[in-house]
Amino acid sequence: MKRTTFRLAVIQMLVKGGCPDENCKRAVEKIHEASKNGAHVALLPEAMNLGWTHPSAKKLAEPIPDGKTCRTLSALAQKHKIYICAGLIERTPEGIYNSAVLIDKKGAVILLHRKLNELEIAHDLYRLGDRLGVVDTPLGRFGLMICADAFPRYQVISRTLGLMGADVILSPCAWAVPSDHDNEKEPYGKLWLDNYQPVARDFKLYIAGASNVGLIEQGPWAGRKCIGCSLVIAPDGSVLAKGPYGENAETILYVDITPQPRPAQGDGWERYFRQIHQQNQKQ
Repeated sequence: MKRTTFRLAVIQMLVKGGCPDENCKRAVEKIHEASKNGAHVALLPEAMNLGWTHPSAKKLAEPIPDGKTCRTLSALAQKHKIYICAGLIERTPEGIYNSAVLIDKKGAVILLHRKLNELEIAHDLYRLGDRLGVVDTPLGRFGLMICADAFPRYQVISRTLGLMGADVILSPCAWAVPSDHDNEKEPYGKLWLDNYQPVARDFKLYIAGASNVGLIEQGPWAGRKCIGCSLVIAPDGSVLAKGPYGENAETILYVDITPQPRPAQGDGWERYFRQIHQQNQKQ
């Protein structure tokens, strides 16, 4: 596949729980801005229509691709000729999922991911996904994960996407801290660096996580605040971009992405377990 440089816009936006129309309007404005600034791909946060674990999901979750929010994003992708990745709370006949979509420039949903590693406190609200997928586009091969999908043991989800040939992993996120968190004493983000950087290095791929901002008003984490700190990690493990910290820290990060030649199949896992073996020998 031909590899070409493209511009990724990581949209760190305010998400208000239970306010799908307001959230969608804000997303439309941000995507319009990103398109004007030359973005080819726009990445939005997790649960951007309703907010993560907001109880309104029981009544307001929408089907994909026929729900109002997904249809709005599809029309926007078609209008601006831009790929859009967004986290959406999805309703199916079986139940509700914490999902993510990748929409192409024609407005079609070309990849759907349902979160696999959902935190236990959300299990009574969301069903768990049961598969992973990647999709080829003229920009490269994309894989999707959502937030905590990044940190099961051995980074098994993101490494599997690497094994499936992903050039870029897009991850809608909702990174939250307690209301009294002091970012100067405890700078936020080490957990994500520890799980993004090794996978990016081992598989020579990009990982981008877009987190929202704003206060969590209802649900099991009521009182916490989402604080951004969105990340883009390069294939050598370096930090290409990091969003600002804060419950009001809306921004758009722009990063030029050039997919890299893929390592031989399985090399990313082999390097990882070789490192583990070497660490164990030193102990």
